[in-house]
Amino acid sequence: MIPFTVNIKLSTRTLTGALTQHNKGALDWGCQGLIAYGCHSLVLVVDPSTAQSLQVLEKHKSDVVKVKWARENYHHNLGSPYALRLASADASGKIVVWDVTTGTTRCEIQEHSKPIHDMQWLWSQDASRDLLLAVHPPNLIVLWNADTGTKLWKKSYAENILSFSFNPFQPSQLALLTSEGIVFVSDFSPSKPPTSCGRKVYISSPHSSPAHAKLVSTTGAKKALNKVKILITNEKPSAEAVTLNECLQLSYLPSKRNHMLLLYPREILILDLEVNQTVGVVAIERTGVPFLQVTPCFQRDLLFCLHENGCITLRVGRQGCGSSGAPNEEGESDPVPEMTYDLRCQCDAIRVTKTVRPYSITCNPINENAIALIISDGRVMIWELKSSVHGRKMRNASGLNTCTLYAPLSFFGKPVGLLQKKRPDLSLDGMIAGQSLSDSLQSASSPEVHLKFLLTGLLSGLPQPPFVVRMCPPLTTKNISQYKPLLAVGTSNGSVFVYNLTSGLLHKELNIHSCEVRGIEWTSLTSFLSFASSTPNNSGLVRNELQLVDLLTGKSMAFRGERGNDEQPMEMIKVSHLKQYLVVVFKDKPMELWDIRTCTLLREMSKVFPTVTALEWSPSHNLKSLRKKQMAAREAMARQTVSSDTDLSCVESSVISLLQEAESKSELSQNISAREHFVFADTDGQVYHLTVEGNSVKDSARIPPDGSMGSISCIAWKGDTLVLGDVDGNLNFWDLKARVSRGVPTRRNGVWKIRFAPGKGNQKLIVLYNDGAEVWDTKDQLQMVSSLRTGRNMNYRVLDVDWCSSDKVILACDDGCIRVLEMSMKPACFRVDEQELLDPVWCPYLLLPRASLVLKAFLLHQPWGEKHSLDISSIDYAEHDDIKNLIQQQVNALTNDIKDLLLDPEFTLLQRCLLVARLYGDESELHFWIVASHYLQVFQSEAPHVSISANPLDICYDLLCENSYFQKFQLDRICLQEVKRSSYDHTRKCADQLLLLGQTDRAVQLLLETSADNPQYYCDSLKACLVTTVTSSGPSQSTIKLVATNMIANGKLAEGVQLLCLIDKAADACRYLQTYNEWNHAAWLAKVRLNPEECAEVMKRWVDHLCSPHINQKYKAILVLLSLGCFRKVVVMLHSMRCFDRAALFLEACLKNSAIEISDETNKLISAVFVDYARTLRSLGFTQGALRFALKAGDAGAELVTELQNNKSEDEK
Repeated sequence: MIPFTVNIKLSTRTLTGALTQHNKGALDWGCQGLIAYGCHSLVLVVDPSTAQSLQVLEKHKSDVVKVKWARENYHHNLGSPYALRLASADASGKIVVWDVTTGTTRCEIQEHSKPIHDMQWLWSQDASRDLLLAVHPPNLIVLWNADTGTKLWKKSYAENILSFSFNPFQPSQLALLTSEGIVFVSDFSPSKPPTSCGRKVYISSPHSSPAHAKLVSTTGAKKALNKVKILITNEKPSAEAVTLNECLQLSYLPSKRNHMLLLYPREILILDLEVNQTVGVVAIERTGVPFLQVTPCFQRDLLFCLHENGCITLRVGRQGCGSSGAPNEEGESDPVPEMTYDLRCQCDAIRVTKTVRPYSITCNPINENAIALIISDGRVMIWELKSSVHGRKMRNASGLNTCTLYAPLSFFGKPVGLLQKKRPDLSLDGMIAGQSLSDSLQSASSPEVHLKFLLTGLLSGLPQPPFVVRMCPPLTTKNISQYKPLLAVGTSNGSVFVYNLTSGLLHKELNIHSCEVRGIEWTSLTSFLSFASSTPNNSGLVRNELQLVDLLTGKSMAFRGERGNDEQPMEMIKVSHLKQYLVVVFKDKPMELWDIRTCTLLREMSKVFPTVTALEWSPSHNLKSLRKKQMAAREAMARQTVSSDTDLSCVESSVISLLQEAESKSELSQNISAREHFVFADTDGQVYHLTVEGNSVKDSARIPPDGSMGSISCIAWKGDTLVLGDVDGNLNFWDLKARVSRGVPTRRNGVWKIRFAPGKGNQKLIVLYNDGAEVWDTKDQLQMVSSLRTGRNMNYRVLDVDWCSSDKVILACDDGCIRVLEMSMKPACFRVDEQELLDPVWCPYLLLPRASLVLKAFLLHQPWGEKHSLDISSIDYAEHDDIKNLIQQQVNALTNDIKDLLLDPEFTLLQRCLLVARLYGDESELHFWIVASHYLQVFQSEAPHVSISANPLDICYDLLCENSYFQKFQLDRICLQEVKRSSYDHTRKCADQLLLLGQTDRAVQLLLETSADNPQYYCDSLKACLVTTVTSSGPSQSTIKLVATNMIANGKLAEGVQLLCLIDKAADACRYLQTYNEWNHAAWLAKVRLNPEECAEVMKRWVDHLCSPHINQKYKAILVLLSLGCFRKVVVMLHSMRCFDRAALFLEACLKNSAIEISDETNKLISAVFVDYARTLRSLGFTQGALRFALKAGDAGAELVTELQNNKSEDEK
């Protein structure tokens, strides 16, 4: 006998379907590796790697409009663990902050009752990681503490705010997209609201430009857009001009400082905010598909563009600059110098219909090599970017207009040899090289790369409601070995979706009918009947479809054969308790009785047969008595076949074997026709009791109508209890054993369905009303267990109900969702780690804080023994086996590519740190290790200060880049600005910038262009004379320096700095800039004008400023120190900030690369860092790791070593 300990685990869950228009922008891919999106009032969390739904969060009462994952840009330890925090905002103005792992809310926030337009977590402050900025319509921005729900400050503006974007390079700068233009806020601070109302600018749509309209017809759209010089103005456009109504999106470019992206339906504009000019345009031809959304990348200058047909295109940026000052006006053959975005690859479009439209995309923020697309019908598509490497080839002469993509020269910070095999596509910067080197240098050493999109994940939602639902036959001791908890869902388009409720995943989708499915009845664990009726014709007749479906093969058979055309519509089908018989009830036609086993019509009732309004089969039958009679007859026959002189024991065994053979044959042929009963009610409320046996139907009894009941709409029968419901909302409970009945007026609108819960002795039932549902217990005393009413405690309507198991109910709802709930019918989120998932999911955030940190240390400090291993049981880790198993499951969930890298003995410590930071989605660690590995590699090279490093940090790291590459980028940028200038203000800004960069000849040319009628003509002419003469006039330098100092003292800082740069006193200029809090400008000037030693002095003063208490950006300061090669200072700072793990790992990497000079003072630092890290590992319970670093600490760790060894010996005893 099978032990009863086997349990089919069914957790509460929600199967979701189509999205609403409000959900369009509610999508986010978090650093934690998970995707969240809104579906009606629910928030779904899915794993993109395995395309599994992990969590459904239900708390909102209205549609979700925004979701945002918390940022992970901080140091993680036991006090600040890895946690899944998510903020969601709805159309009623409520913001809920979730702990996704447990499904609980951390806090709820409400300011107004209008939809939240935008929100974002702050990431730049070291002090707090719980700050959330939100736009509350129409014109309010509020900063919240998302841990406590406290409002820190609020600020109102004059215009309606649509969205905002932070400057990723300057957290104090914020751009607000309003209904009229853009408001630039430059004094954003978490501690207080902005004091000013910001700088307001207006932007005219490209379509409203008369020049644009004129040029389209003559020179084509692209050239016309190149001529759209100025889009940002301080003056309000005329009434005819369309302002920002067409602007779909505003976003700073994370890959380049002070560049902004504006998205219009047919073009993308790239603005340089230093000169307020368009420096790049991506235009769509007239026949092209318009844009919906653009996602810019950080690691490379890339744009992921979503189009209205669901196609995602990838455009890679490149910057070209002509040698001439300006492009030719007519018939130009030379390319226009501009930022160009070349189309590199695109994915397949979707079939767009009235109800199927692409909604939104989001990019993997850590690796930037995957895109998730949500579609209005509830589908989620995961597109991954894949690269293929081709051999190197010579660049042809005509290749100026195309820019070849090359493979990067390093993999996880380590140089890659030419003959090495292709590395896996783990991140965008590991797939394509940056635009830092010229094509000739690149092509000499790197193979060419081609990109393509690959669909790696697809989640399908339920189709549009209405639904009918039917759970498969319940779990019993007989079917436990083959039982699967399958739910059949009939849909409005004729399909039947079969879900496995253990995992919540779609088991099968069957396209069976050509019209809406009206009902489903299971005939076994693997087959069901479903029926559908077409729209009535002029005569009121329809085409009825009744299909018998075998789930194992997918075969569908017309159960009634040729019948079904031009007849009255089917009302219901009911399968008998033993799955022998089927009753088919029609609207104005007598019902039919069928044999399910042979698919034959047993009887069609006569025309005088009463009209059926409700019907139910009895659970009682005579199968047991029939089987006893058959067994007795078979036993007698079996005994006669055994020889009379055989031993008694042999006789018994022979009889048993013959009986088993006869039993199996009888079950296969199903030749037993047991007697079964059913009851039905007619339009007058009279109840009939009929008996069916074989092909005979006998009328057993008739019960007259109850005067308190209206027209009976449904019947349910279990054991000795019969329940009737009517169209007026009354319930009547009959106790057949005691022969008593009890009426209950529920005062609800009409009873439409009653179902008893499965399980012997379980007398609970669920009742479906017009306006909700109730659960009743009829066992001892009749009592209501729970109730749902539309508009009172839920905002959806229940369309159908059933039981999932003996204690869980299923509700099909008109919001397109199917909910599996406890009997209380209260929405309850479940723990993610308690779910039964088909595929293992890599997400260390799901582990307990201690366990996730131990797993991190286990992966980082390989090998633990003589060889690399990913078996957690191979190390000394005294923890409960359940915790160890969970850690091992996480390790097993890693991809084979990742496992191969972790087990590779050639994979260095720096590479391992970078890989683990990517795996954990730890932004703070990721940026640290990228910069650290790069500058340790530069330190190892023979000439650390070459003109252009072999593989410089890309410009996305801005002031952390090598000076030579930074200078080159700035010169290219000013060249582009110069070409695009179209007014005196822009010309003056370019001249000023050229003076700072030391490009005096070009600056003089621009100064002399000032027209004679310009008020500044005289000043610019004098300045041009000064610039040309100052280099040859030595004695004048002291005078110029004095003038510059006076100008700075009198508030003309920019002019004074220019004069100091003219006489090569850029170091003094940097000091003045820092004195006046222009720290970023000072760092920029130092990198473009000073020698390495002077530049380092300026940057070190900036580090001191960043470390000051009122700024508190120590992690940024550490990155600056790394770029200066001050590795020892970095270790000291990390240790003082209690980042013991990062300090120990970086110190170990420095020692391996001989990047730190060994001295007595250094040895003390090494001992202190390693012993503190050993104590951290001990606090995690990781004895073996603690012992390793305590031994490395030398004498300082001796006491700790003794303590750990004593503890170890005690544990062994």
